[in-house]
This record gives sequence, structure tokens and C-alpha cells, in this order.
Amino acid sequence: MYNTKRAFSLLEKISFVRTGGSLEELKAANILKEEIEKTGTKAWLEEFPVDHSEVKLVKFEVTEPYQKEYECVAVKMTGNTPIEGIEAEVVYVQDVDECLSRNLEGKIVLINGRMIHKHYKKIIEKKPAAFISFAGSVYDELDKSDLDVYPLREKQYEMGKIPGIGVRAIVAQDLVLNHASKARITLIQEEGKRNSRNVVCEIKGTTYPEEIIAITAHYDSVPFSNGAYDNASGSVGIMELFHHFNENKPARTLRFVWCGSEEMGLLGSRAYVAAHEEELKNYVYNLNIDMIGVILGKEIACSTADNSLVSYIDYVGKEVGISVASYQGVYSSDSTPFADKGIPATSFCRAAAQGGAQIHSRKDVLDHMSHEAFDPSLKLITAVADRLVNAHTFPVNRNIPDNMKLELDYYNLRKERPGPSGRF
Repeated sequence: MYNTKRAFSLLEKISFVRTGGSLEELKAANILKEEIEKTGTKAWLEEFPVDHSEVKLVKFEVTEPYQKEYECVAVKMTGNTPIEGIEAEVVYVQDVDECLSRNLEGKIVLINGRMIHKHYKKIIEKKPAAFISFAGSVYDELDKSDLDVYPLREKQYEMGKIPGIGVRAIVAQDLVLNHASKARITLIQEEGKRNSRNVVCEIKGTTYPEEIIAITAHYDSVPFSNGAYDNASGSVGIMELFHHFNENKPARTLRFVWCGSEEMGLLGSRAYVAAHEEELKNYVYNLNIDMIGVILGKEIACSTADNSLVSYIDYVGKEVGISVASYQGVYSSDSTPFADKGIPATSFCRAAAQGGAQIHSRKDVLDHMSHEAFDPSLKLITAVADRLVNAHTFPVNRNIPDNMKLELDYYNLRKERPGPSGRF
């Protein structure tokens, strides 16, 4: 049976900044590996390379009609400016479709929010010299907020690179309010590779060992965040499933995978399914946990699978007395690469209530979590897992419906979702 106090104890041990490919991520991987091996079960690390850039210099100065230097960060994997920087006209592009009719060549483009893929695709065609993105809120206090450190992803920079920086929303507002018309951006970074790791172990099935269920959660965090909720909590959640099935041997083989570098684009789970391509035909289901244990929240279960699984999880929730919003969709976590390989998948989450815990910020700490708050999630997830793992005949159809295949195409950028581009 799961143990919420044990879960919270492990949560405390791995709640520190542990970005993909870092030494801190490796430290967390070894903590998880040691926890598994205490039971006498073999665990191993599977390495995979991730893109990385080391920022040597980043600077942002408005030069006209006033002179002021603003704090900024590099948008990583965007290449470099000349050592003396790029000085150019600043243009505020409020909406991506607006850029289609404007001359942006050689200019510094200020955009609303992060540089997402579909906007980058349109803007890069206009050949700007550099871009500025922003994050946070105009209500943020400077000493209580962090600059958003994020890299471009491979699908973006394979189209080409535009040097980019990030500022706070309050700075972006200042630029527009004061009609900043010219600025200089200096960005020097060394780009390369480093290793991230998946932590893996297996419990062999007693009755149907040839059928494999993958149980996953990511254990990395974003920069400047302890990632207690996102997703140290999911990592300790699947550790409790490991303890449960280690004590109560499963009918089907269980492969537990603590995924690295999820925050960099689901890189750990993508690497896992690529490395295990030949055996994926034996996988019948993926159960993923992404964020539980928050005090104020509700249970959700998003299944990239036939709607019968959605109903099944709803039924089990009613049976064990846990209310769950069970629905069909594509969840942006480690369930998605499995579903994209044709394996039915569900991501379970205790979604924070509005005004409750925040992720991807310095506010993602233990204060908003408790061992008691793990109970509804673990009760539901253990009940679903027990029934599926030990079913006489596996009840989940091993196929991905056409509507979900289309959603996976949109998510993985193989197709562009129809409709307006929307806001940045």
C-alpha cells in the first residue's frame, strides 16, 4: 500500500533546482536510484544527450530616445551577436499576423510573451536582427520575481537562429510606454551538448510478463524553481507505486521510468521510446503522473486513448470515492511520446486551484503541499493501476483514435492547428 508520509519524506529530499543535464539533475537521479535499490531491486541510468548553451555575456541597452540598461537573460540556443552587439530599431509586434505586413528586416522585434513555435516560424521569415520576449506580470516586484530562462527548441532553431533575450513584463511595458526606438543587444553563448538521464527499473510480471506497462514521471525542474509540485511530486508518486507493486507482485511487467529533461521538451520520454523502439510492441499502456500532493486542487486524468478508458477511470473514481475529471486529450508531459508511438496513455494530476500553488517559479516549494494531500491522488491512481495491471484480459484498446492522432500531430508540430494565430 502507498505511504503518504514516506512520499513526503522523499519529496523533501529532491525538492531543489535540477535542470535537465545539470549536476543537480544527476544528484536527484542518484537519490531516486538509491531509494529503489534499498529494496534489493536493480535500477539503472539511461543517458541521452541534450542541447545546452553556456551564456558568456548578455546585455540590453536602449540607446534612443533615452539611454538605459535593463536586466535581461539570454534565450538559449539562439546563437550570437557580434562581440560589439547589434544596434537596431526596436519594433513592438503586438500580434504575429501583424508582422506579415511589416518590414522587420534588420530590426529588433519585441513580442508579447515567449517566442513559441508558430510565431517564430512567421517572424524568422521577416529576417529580424534580434528579438525580445517577456514573462511574468506588470504587477511583479523585481526582488520577488525571476527572469524567465528558457531555450529555443530544436523545431525552432532548425529553421535558423535569431539572437534573443528575455526581460520582465514590467520592463517590456516600460519600453513601450517610453517609446524606445533603438537598442543594442549583446549575446555571446557557447552551444553544445551535455548528458541527461532517465532512471529505470523493472518488476517482472507473474502471469503476463510479455505485456509491459510503463509508469512514468519526470524529475527535472525549470531554472530557479525547486520544482516540489512540478514534478518532484509525480516522481515520489510513482515511487509509491513501485513500493506497492514490489510488495504485491504484478501480473504484468512494470517498467518504471523517471524521465529527465521533460521541461526541455519531453526529452527524457522521447529518448526512452527511441531507445526501446523494438520492444514497444509489447507495451500495452503508459501511466504518467505529473504534479500531485498540492493542498488546494482537484484530481484530473487526461487519456490519449479510446474514450472507454476515460469512462473506466471515472468509474474507478466513483468506486473508491475520489472525484476525478477524466477526459480525452493530449497532456503536455511524458505520456505524449508513448501515445505518439501508439501506446494508450493517461496522465494523472492533482491540478492546483486558481490562486493555489504555482509552477515554473520560485514559488513552487513545499509550503503548499502536505503528505495528506497525496492521499486522494495515490488512492485513485493505485486503484486504477491495480485493476489494469492485474486484469485477466487487459481492458484498454491498444489503439489511438483518429481524433487523438490529429491532436498528436498538432502537438508535435507535424500539422498546424487551423484558426487564428492568437496572442503571443
